[in-house]
Amino acid sequence: RTMTDHWSDGMQTLHGMQMHGFPNLFIIGVSQGGNLISNITHNLVEAGTTIAAIIAHAQSSGRSEVEVSEEAELAWLELLEGNVQGFLGNPDCTPGYYNNEGKPMGRRERLNAMGYPGGPVAYFNYINEWRSNGAFAGVEFRIPEGSQ
Repeated sequence: RTMTDHWSDGMQTLHGMQMHGFPNLFIIGVSQGGNLISNITHNLVEAGTTIAAIIAHAQSSGRSEVEVSEEAELAWLELLEGNVQGFLGNPDCTPGYYNNEGKPMGRRERLNAMGYPGGPVAYFNYINEWRSNGAFAGVEFRIPEGSQ
């Protein structure tokens, strides 16, 4: 399966960093996370710190494969889609990149532009707690078959 197929209806991730069906793949961006466009460096630091924590946990537990569960990915999308406030996609703004040039946004465009409902600061607090508590809810740590 390709990412194009996986995202045919719009971006689908957990925390904007991992996708079900793509083990050991991490992506970094602002969509489906903090959506803090004004300080991209902060987004990159938070993502890098989170990815490093996931990899460190995998290594310390003797696992070499990490993947988000389908349930976790779907739950994250449900949380994002329940957000009535959105930084990106505001049709009242001057047409531009951030609102689909003023054209109506379908689900695909909305998913690609969504961020954490509480905003960037709330997301950064959330992701810090998520990676710090050691549970890594929604991420599966495995030893691939045939590699033992």
